[in-house]
Amino acid sequence: MVNERKISCLIVDDEPPALDILKKYIAAVATLELAATANNAIEALNILQTRPIDLIFLDIQMPQLLGTDLIRTLKTPPRFIFTTAHRKFALEGYELDAVDYLLKPISFERFLKAVNKVLDAAPARQAFADPPAAAPTPPTATAPPAAPRAESFIHLRADRKTIPVALDDILYVESLRDYIRVVTRHKTIVTKQSISSLEESLPRDAFIRIHRSYIVALAKVESYTAELVEIGRQQLPISRLYRLDVEKVLQRRL
Repeated sequence: MVNERKISCLIVDDEPPALDILKKYIAAVATLELAATANNAIEALNILQTRPIDLIFLDIQMPQLLGTDLIRTLKTPPRFIFTTAHRKFALEGYELDAVDYLLKPISFERFLKAVNKVLDAAPARQAFADPPAAAPTPPTATAPPAAPRAESFIHLRADRKTIPVALDDILYVESLRDYIRVVTRHKTIVTKQSISSLEESLPRDAFIRIHRSYIVALAKVESYTAELVEIGRQQLPISRLYRLDVEKVLQRRL
């Protein structure tokens, strides 16, 4: 994303294949940024003392010092997700307030679910972002809002559940290769679906594709240039392929 504060990640694992998989997964998620890797907890400790890290993907069973012991040495540890091949550490991991506990081999879908917990956690979102702008003054309600029509929702599959999402709540949609990230006013949902297939189910008078990786809700666009649109504090790119159509539509609406 353009000008967005990304989540700085550290991978700590003594197994090269596991390191490579996590590097690949992090690279596929636009909101994540790989800051460093470490082969053991001692090396990780040195990294944490020299640069800011928002999120650690941490193996547990490593030489010299266990991942769980590393967390105990930190006075204020960053958010962390344990990655291990051993179920026996699960209880201890959660007792240390881990965001999640991923068993190897880790699938991309399971990785996204763990990352989504970080994105949806209010304290973490504040830590990763610049200071929030002043909240807008809420409009004065003169009557209760009408109940939404059935067609004002889409239904997304995530975590083995079907989740109804109000179209009016959607801010934008981001493609993550075979997955999409639907960002709403209240939460973020990651689901296995192509952005093109979702585009077909969205009303064309309310949403517009601005990039191969982004669809935005027209009503949520606060400003725009030839290169980007702004929704809240997010700036999303407009690609050359869509620029002409996007400008025509936005000029009529803004």
